[in-house]
Amino acid sequence: MRIALAQLDCVVGDLAGNAARILEAAADAGRGGAHLVVTPELSLCGYPPEDLVLRPAFLAACRDELERLAGRISGPTVLVGYPESAPDGRHNAVAVLRDGKIAATYRKRELPNYTVFDEERYFEPGREPCLIDVAGVRVGIVICEDIWFPPPARTARDAGAQVIVVPNGSPYHTRQQALRRDVVTARARETGLPVVYVNRVGGQDELVFDGASFVVDGKGELAQQLPAWHETLAFAELDGAIPKAVRGSLDPRLEPNVYAALTMGVRDYVQKNRFPGVLLGLSGGIDSALTLAIAVDALGRERVRALMLPSRFNAAMSLEDAKTMAGILGVRYDEIAIDDVAEAYRRSLAEEFKGLPEDATEENIQARIRGTLLMALSNKYGSIVLTTGNKSEMAVGYATLYGDMAGGFAVLKDISKTLVYRLARYRNSLGLVIPERIITRAPSAELRANQTDQDNLPPYEVLDAILEAYVEEGVSPAEIAARGIAPEDVAKVVRLIKIAEYKRRQSAVGIRITPRGFGKDWRYPITSAWAEWKTVSA
Repeated sequence: MRIALAQLDCVVGDLAGNAARILEAAADAGRGGAHLVVTPELSLCGYPPEDLVLRPAFLAACRDELERLAGRISGPTVLVGYPESAPDGRHNAVAVLRDGKIAATYRKRELPNYTVFDEERYFEPGREPCLIDVAGVRVGIVICEDIWFPPPARTARDAGAQVIVVPNGSPYHTRQQALRRDVVTARARETGLPVVYVNRVGGQDELVFDGASFVVDGKGELAQQLPAWHETLAFAELDGAIPKAVRGSLDPRLEPNVYAALTMGVRDYVQKNRFPGVLLGLSGGIDSALTLAIAVDALGRERVRALMLPSRFNAAMSLEDAKTMAGILGVRYDEIAIDDVAEAYRRSLAEEFKGLPEDATEENIQARIRGTLLMALSNKYGSIVLTTGNKSEMAVGYATLYGDMAGGFAVLKDISKTLVYRLARYRNSLGLVIPERIITRAPSAELRANQTDQDNLPPYEVLDAILEAYVEEGVSPAEIAARGIAPEDVAKVVRLIKIAEYKRRQSAVGIRITPRGFGKDWRYPITSAWAEWKTVSA
């Protein structure tokens, strides 16, 4: 048997476009001699469709499109994911398209309801296995989360399956590729059956899907590995129910995968939402430098514009390095000084602020002037503003509402400051684009004289260690301190995380690359008397 693994980028809501992609993949698979084509989870409507599936008109349109697609299928059997409206409720389903009709349907049994997933909100679980005969081999179908639990695969085996195929919509995070492999290996060993795992690829709002589809044999050994971060159609050869080994591997390094996730996230968000391009404030600092590099790699220099918005507090090296980097990348670069505007604010507020010392208020005015200017250009030309703040800053509120937080897409929202530096080094290893001085100088917001980030924050190595433990691992403050981090630093950071919640709620959507980012999988109340930082003893 020959199975085509269609690792596709299906756009949420583009029913006709997705049907065309599936039909093209089926035609290519047929020409390649495939007997079965496996497309990703909910491939017809795109994944995740979220509250679209609560709209009866959307479900009806999906059904109509599925029937039209079925009528055009000839040759290989094709598995297509779609949201099914049935008498017992909605289902996350896979339709078996064969000989111009819908020959069978499988309904997902295990509905994830954690981190970024809310499938219990949308779907009812299925109960029955689904087996189809393909080229004399009995193929069992399960969907994504089903493979993470023993019963669905075991039920398919007990019903007579010789091979298990798994359409997936599994988002990327830094530990997910290894987790998937471990889980699928366990199911293969438990059942003694080979597993064909097909994942979608592409960006969808805060989520990025890496593809990285693969095949394991009945002992759980890797037989075939598809590439990550690319649409592709690949063929798995099975001798009866035994897959033939094919070369293929994934790059296990963190930086290449995260960088690919960020470029894909930017490219797909901009293109799928039909923005003509992007613009960003280029400060001469590391965060905006990395954001600019990602934007150019994602979209090409013609669709990227950089603005330097200097004040009297910006060091000469900031302007020099920003201009140098823009020249290396070949993007349009302009400077708009903000001192005159800031002075107008000071005059307007002089009577109100009379006798009061300058503080963060005056600093934030500068940031908000920059945000206003960038948004004005966005409104005038239609390009979306990329914000440049990182996860470390967003965690502790080291950012200005309507200032550096102003924009439509937050590229580094889930990237810690220490990882920003690693990614900058990685990008330069492919070809120098970020001037060395940007990487080596002390980070500063440059909103007052001689300012550095560490005036207000612990060193980033300490801050990021606390954030990883508290935010991503769920470790208590006391346990973090027991790891050797100063209790006063732990208490300060945990307190800042709590009081910055109102800012994060107003931040732009951004790309999720860790097991827990500040998006759908972070849902803490803004108004809360819980003060966990007080549990740390000095």
